[in-house]
Amino acid sequence: MQLILDLDETLVCLYETSSLPNIVRNQATEAGLKWFELECLSSEKEYDGKPKLSHVTVFERPGLLKFLKECSGFATLVLFTAGLEGYARTLVDKIDVENRIGIRLYRLSTISMEYRNHVKDLVCVSKDFCGTVIVDNNPFSFLLQPLNGIPCVPFSSGQHYDDQLLEVLLPLLKHLSMEKDARPALYERFRMLEWFQRHEIPESTFDLDWT
Repeated sequence: MQLILDLDETLVCLYETSSLPNIVRNQATEAGLKWFELECLSSEKEYDGKPKLSHVTVFERPGLLKFLKECSGFATLVLFTAGLEGYARTLVDKIDVENRIGIRLYRLSTISMEYRNHVKDLVCVSKDFCGTVIVDNNPFSFLLQPLNGIPCVPFSSGQHYDDQLLEVLLPLLKHLSMEKDARPALYERFRMLEWFQRHEIPESTFDLDWT
């Protein structure tokens, strides 16, 4: 199985360090939430044209390292983020020290459409949609292949006891990895075709090849 993982608000959440109140970090620490500060390249430029450095505080979703380890046992892991490579590459280096994520795709790999920007076309990862699953807190990211997506609950620093990765997503993904085609089970659970249609995305938009 190809397991495609979003980054921001799915695996981690991050904030500009300079504007983050100390109480947020203190409360997270008391609750056992892992966080770290990161220096990365910003999309903005300095006055001399050089890339501007940005300082962010990153909070890991509870269970992140165990989740990556467990998933790498039954799936090929792919990171696909709409974030800019300048910060996302550095961030993933920090959270994936054992290099369990084999492929990394950033904003330049997304596409813009009439309905949304930064859409993740799964064709650039795999043409075998039977065995491809994407986990993303923003369902519009996978609107081209709605039958392959798992819309997860967004993660923020205030969710100290979040259990989505280990208690919700991991059992589901293990089950899907044993299916010949993951899409029927995903459709039965999430009904994403109807969800997109309720959000006025026409069926002609979808890349569907199942029966």
